[in-house]
Amino acid sequence: MNRNEFLKRMGLGTVAFAAGPSLLTSCMDHGMNGEAPTIKDGEFKTALKIPVTINATSSLSAQVGRDTLAAAGEVAVLGYGGGLLGPTIRVQKNQNVNLNFTNELTEHTNIHWHGLVIPAAMDGHPDHMVMPNKSFNFQFAVNQQAGTNWYHPHLHGLTGKQVTEGLAGLFIIESDEEKALNLPSGVHEIPLIIQDKRLNANGTIKYNPAMTEVMTGFMGDTILVNGTHKPFLEVGTRFYRFRVLNGSTARIYNLALSNGADFYVIGSDGGILPQPERVKTLMLGSGERADILIDFSDVAVGKMVYLMNEEFSGMGDAQGKQTYKIMSFDVNRSENEDFMLPASLIPFTKLSGASQTRPFKLTMSMGHSKAGMHKINGKVFDAARIDQSVSFGATEIWEFDNSTGDEAHPMHVHGVQFQVVARTGGRNTILPQEKGWKDTVLLAPKEKVQVIMKFEQKGKFVVHCHNLEHEDDGMMLNFEVV
Repeated sequence: MNRNEFLKRMGLGTVAFAAGPSLLTSCMDHGMNGEAPTIKDGEFKTALKIPVTINATSSLSAQVGRDTLAAAGEVAVLGYGGGLLGPTIRVQKNQNVNLNFTNELTEHTNIHWHGLVIPAAMDGHPDHMVMPNKSFNFQFAVNQQAGTNWYHPHLHGLTGKQVTEGLAGLFIIESDEEKALNLPSGVHEIPLIIQDKRLNANGTIKYNPAMTEVMTGFMGDTILVNGTHKPFLEVGTRFYRFRVLNGSTARIYNLALSNGADFYVIGSDGGILPQPERVKTLMLGSGERADILIDFSDVAVGKMVYLMNEEFSGMGDAQGKQTYKIMSFDVNRSENEDFMLPASLIPFTKLSGASQTRPFKLTMSMGHSKAGMHKINGKVFDAARIDQSVSFGATEIWEFDNSTGDEAHPMHVHGVQFQVVARTGGRNTILPQEKGWKDTVLLAPKEKVQVIMKFEQKGKFVVHCHNLEHEDDGMMLNFEVV
């Protein structure tokens, strides 16, 4: 059953009043009439916050802090430090990580290391809960390519809430091969964690999805970058490297520059691409990352260039209907540099020899009152059930099938990095940011996407939609590598 048919059966189409006044009022209160809340325009007057950086041997605490998210002033938020979000963890390839984590919240939480190929006991499965006032020591080796990963809670039914309220941060892996490229670094390498929030009048974060927002995803009316509302970044006339994360629970971004200039994708979720990909727009679903280079050398000093979200279609009724500014790049100085864009980056060996292809059909349907609406292969998540068994060391193709759906699904697999093999239907192509190692892939309605991966970690993992409202609603399965 697709979304429109579901709404008709629930009385939210042409017969909305049949569903009862309470349900109708709830939907109206949340502003959900098939569109996301409108992002308001305004001046970009606040300097972009840059998260502090910690190393592989450190500590983290999930805690209540205070931060200023909009004009209303300082409010209580969640984070892994004094304010919203957490530090950037920067490690080297082949380094051992030793991070002591303490839960200072009043509810259970955990950490999923999104994009890391690490043992199941360290991955952050929903089973692995750290209770209030308890600690857990994360110890694992990082044996994968350089890339921009991230960390966030992963608790069935609470992931969307805790991520929205502020629990997230970047996890960057560096390597000698990457450093040899002499890419922009230091103050010229900037993290951009893009998130939307819905704020109450007093500036606090609101998270109370209505039923229709569980279907589409809960989207906000305020865009933050690194926890900064309406941010600006002062830049010189040179290349900059930006590590971009779509850290929203559901909103999809179609990134572009306001001056219409090209920019360059040099990395996907899990690592550097074989060569730079020149683009004018870059679409990222929830959980996806991209490593990009922007050249400001042709922009006159004193001018501003905005990072934009451009309108797009084909991703469901609630996505892509508005163009808006995300942040401002203020060109305030002339700089000379010796950086030259490389013609090639890091070689990429394609996986082959898959032993089988596994289908994962993505659907939405009405079921038992305690079951979720969003399903994979007709199932909603059950922590005690193993849905797929995979042989250790096997190479497989997994096919995500959204051919009958009318909502987008960014699909994420724990414990592996994969390569996109094919996309049929919908956009019917492999996109520039999909030409390297990935762990999350965005499926538009009517699309099928095949990915290939090799399973090199034993244990119990999950595959799920990274629209976090869909995930919390049950769009997740267990698989075990044995």
